[in-house]
Amino acid sequence: MTEKIEGLRNIALVAHGGAGKTSLAEVMLFNTGVINRHGRVDDGNTAMDFEPEELKRNISLSSGFHQFDWKKHTISLIDTPGDLNFFSDTRSCVQAADGAVVVIDAVDGVKVQTEQAWEFAEEFNLPSVIFINKLDRERADFLRTFRDADECFEPKPIRLQLPIGSEADFKGVVDLISMKAFIYDAKGSATKTDIPSDMQDMAEEEREALVENVVESDDELLERYLEGESLPDDEIKSALRKGTLSRTFIPVLCGSATNNIGIDLFQDFIINCMPSPLDRGSWIATDDAGEGEIECGPDPDAPFAGFVIKTVADPFAGRLSIFRIVSGTLGAVGNFFNTNKDTNERYNQLLRLAGKEQKLITEAGPGSIVAVAKLKETTTGDTICDNSRKVKFKCAEPLPALISFAVQPKSKGDEDKIFSSLSKLLEEDIALQLTRNPETQQILLSGLGQVHIEVTAEKLKRKFNVEVLLDTPKIPYKETITKKVRVQGKHKKQTGGHGQYGDCWIEVEPLPRGKGFEFVDKIVGGAIPKQYIPAVEKGIIESCQKGILAGFPCIDFRATLDYGSYHSVDSSEMAFKVAGSLAFKKATADAGPVLLEPIMNISITTPDEYMGDIMGDLNSRRGRVLGMDSKGKNQVINARVPMAEFLSYAPDLRSITGGRGMFNMEFSHYDEVPAQISQKIIEEINRDKE
Repeated sequence: MTEKIEGLRNIALVAHGGAGKTSLAEVMLFNTGVINRHGRVDDGNTAMDFEPEELKRNISLSSGFHQFDWKKHTISLIDTPGDLNFFSDTRSCVQAADGAVVVIDAVDGVKVQTEQAWEFAEEFNLPSVIFINKLDRERADFLRTFRDADECFEPKPIRLQLPIGSEADFKGVVDLISMKAFIYDAKGSATKTDIPSDMQDMAEEEREALVENVVESDDELLERYLEGESLPDDEIKSALRKGTLSRTFIPVLCGSATNNIGIDLFQDFIINCMPSPLDRGSWIATDDAGEGEIECGPDPDAPFAGFVIKTVADPFAGRLSIFRIVSGTLGAVGNFFNTNKDTNERYNQLLRLAGKEQKLITEAGPGSIVAVAKLKETTTGDTICDNSRKVKFKCAEPLPALISFAVQPKSKGDEDKIFSSLSKLLEEDIALQLTRNPETQQILLSGLGQVHIEVTAEKLKRKFNVEVLLDTPKIPYKETITKKVRVQGKHKKQTGGHGQYGDCWIEVEPLPRGKGFEFVDKIVGGAIPKQYIPAVEKGIIESCQKGILAGFPCIDFRATLDYGSYHSVDSSEMAFKVAGSLAFKKATADAGPVLLEPIMNISITTPDEYMGDIMGDLNSRRGRVLGMDSKGKNQVINARVPMAEFLSYAPDLRSITGGRGMFNMEFSHYDEVPAQISQKIIEEINRDKE
């Protein structure tokens, strides 16, 4: 088993959308005979992208898993999404890898999602390699792309290869360690030959620079190099592996996934220099109470421990839980304990994922990424372990939701189905949030962007046959008063038999923002019998829920009941409830009613060059900047902005910053709407009611 662990490479492919991650995975699977046809993303026939929503958009919307054998090693691939709308899935799945491949498009260079993917690799301290892809494309530029990476990333990238030819004439690579050229034919087969004469000088310069960088990872080697000793290739390769694993530098390789150029050398690099689970070493967990550190090493004989990185909701097969085994060994059937849910779970099949297929396996040990079906309680982020050693791993939190849409059924009577079906999709995608706003009575679906929500609606229809309409959420406005007034509320009605009589005097006054509603009883001398006083309060509370201006709840005021009268026969709780309601309506009409709107705390992270545009945009949205901080190469703007001005901010920020800006948002408080805007809102709402 230890030999198997040593020969395993768990590799996450990360990049911005369209850089060629899926194409790279496809050609590696094809080269090693796992698939017999080299599919293309544009043709919708790759092994990793198979969901209808992915095929429709020609992008990866969720992480795909596959593996292949190469030179007595097993490489397990995680092909992650590159679109910001689905980056929460990328972050969740990257934590299960032992190394990261950052794919960069040689035409577009480093984009914002490349930087964010890099940050995920840094967050989990993953040894990384850069693969510069698409060198066969028009306007592809290897050196420009390398300079981009050099400016953006730390530790420093170092070149291991040089391209031979460019754009349509790109035909191979120079390996700077062996100092040999590899020329590829149309089928991706390489011929090893001497370096072209016109590249010889450049290759020798680059080789010298490479050796200088590589020896920094080994003090003894560095000393020998500085003394002028010529170092053998084996020692340089050993130092290259050491420096890669320690993140002293980031090796850079190049090629073309679609034309199968440089891919075999890239696969060699993965098995020679990227980490196995043994290299990754022990993971730190806590006990089941979340206290005390426990080391979980990649020992096949230790008690089982792992964590769930992804859940797939299937209406027929049920819930599929995908997890990384950190320590111990699992058999084909068995039990384990869910630390987060404090419950035991049983599974009847152990599965290995191969694209859209699931293959039965008999056992799996440390480092394996496997799946089981139909667990009752387990969801993404949960730790599962043996009962004999209960541990808990800290898993990546989902990225915060940035945009919300109101969801309503296309067909009447489907509201309950919406909730139950969406709840299953929430298990699959932890970046989604489902809430019901009690004030607007709307079901709200929140996510990372408009495409994220639209794809969820498409999945809802395909998987559960529930169609929904998406709309902009209503703003949960409130109302309040600004003056202190005292009024009488009197309900007197004479009919045959007993009449109705209730009479109360109340004083209403504004309270500080956030204080809610207070009721004060100041009745003395039995002006109103005690049993009728709660009815007055109830009448006020019921009326204040409907407001006075536009039907929104009235908040932050005090109502003091200080006088009234009653009739020994005609008075009743109902009569005093009506009297309280009448008093409230009369009081608020005279007490300077105003409309309140929710104000949000906003934190925007952006590169320096977009600061001016963002500040101007915030001003146009009635925003108030609270301050600015630095975060690495970026600036963070903290501001308060009305919710009504921020509902569609996610696509707007993306447009302003070219996709390089991010923001978080949370509720702060309610504040008065400016008079001219308030009047428009009230007129519009009253017009809708009519």
